[in-house]
Amino acid sequence: MRKRIITVSLLLLFALLTAGLQGCSVDEAEVWSPGMPLDRSDVMIGIIFLDDAESGWSLAHDLGLREAQREFGLSDGQITRKFNVSEENAGNIEYAISEAIAEGANIIIAPSWGFMDVCEQMSIEHPNVIFAHASGYKSNDTNFTNYFGRMYQARYLTGIAAGLKTQTGKIGFVAAQGISNSEVTGWLNAFAMGVESVNPDARIYVSVTNSWFDPAGERRAAQILIDEGCDVIAQHCDTVEPQIAAENAGVWGIGNNVDMSSAAPGAVLTSAVWNWGSYYKMLIGSIIDGSFTTEPHFGGLADGMVNIAPITPSLATPGMAEAIEDARARIINGNYNVFDGVMETNDGRTFGQPGGTLSDDEITGGMNWYYRNIAVLD
Repeated sequence: MRKRIITVSLLLLFALLTAGLQGCSVDEAEVWSPGMPLDRSDVMIGIIFLDDAESGWSLAHDLGLREAQREFGLSDGQITRKFNVSEENAGNIEYAISEAIAEGANIIIAPSWGFMDVCEQMSIEHPNVIFAHASGYKSNDTNFTNYFGRMYQARYLTGIAAGLKTQTGKIGFVAAQGISNSEVTGWLNAFAMGVESVNPDARIYVSVTNSWFDPAGERRAAQILIDEGCDVIAQHCDTVEPQIAAENAGVWGIGNNVDMSSAAPGAVLTSAVWNWGSYYKMLIGSIIDGSFTTEPHFGGLADGMVNIAPITPSLATPGMAEAIEDARARIINGNYNVFDGVMETNDGRTFGQPGGTLSDDEITGGMNWYYRNIAVLD
């Protein structure tokens, strides 16, 4: 557990700043309250980013919000962005959100796990502001909701691409977190299952960076995998460095969060991508027409929240596109849910039941095992 030491003077400064922001904020009750529609001219959105939103996860959210902005004809002045807000400092998160509200925001979008607890508290303090938090699980009955998606479905499809492309039978995976992080582990396992479905003899080798955003660390991790003989480099981390490393080494790659082919066009087969615009259009539309509820949203391939980027034609193998489309159809029509039946781990245990399938909660919140074709490098 991280312990933060904040001096009295810093606390006093923050209190004064927050008080100043609250003093200049609009009367929230006059703009929106639960159950009422909000005229699109009154929509004011504040989005809080971990970084500068120029790559990966944050960029995917910004692209999605821009898509929704075009859909509803919102002006640039109706969106305020707060960059480089650290998850590790609750005071910074509160200040950024308070600043956005003071600037008129009546919708706060918080796309990072570490923003969840502050959003929960501030939704109580600001009952006339809507809070939407990505990747978490907390919500309330009035103005605080959460949203996420079945990225494991897209990962499975990219695993098919990797399994058909590899020539060494060794596929690398740069992981932001280790086995205890269910999000990373679940999506890695889905990728591994996709590989196995077309190449049962292939192995997935994992190198962990222990950071969501670490360009140098991701580059090193990719190189370790390349030196091990991996000729396809996939990733669950934020920067394009693993893909650039793959191109420099003359091997292939699978990008993450957004289409990474422009960064390494000679390497990237495809990318597992988020289309947050599908959710942001739904969210903003429901707020405008008065149908907004705080029921959590969990999308997937069927509604377009997750997908894969187009396969690079010059890098595709015969039958790759067809194999991927066949698997996509089986997932969308409900005939296959990736984590079906009994699954064997790399240490000989089994999970799941014959004829059963794991729930989304089990996949994203309770998976601390690696699938049988995965090995972890030191």
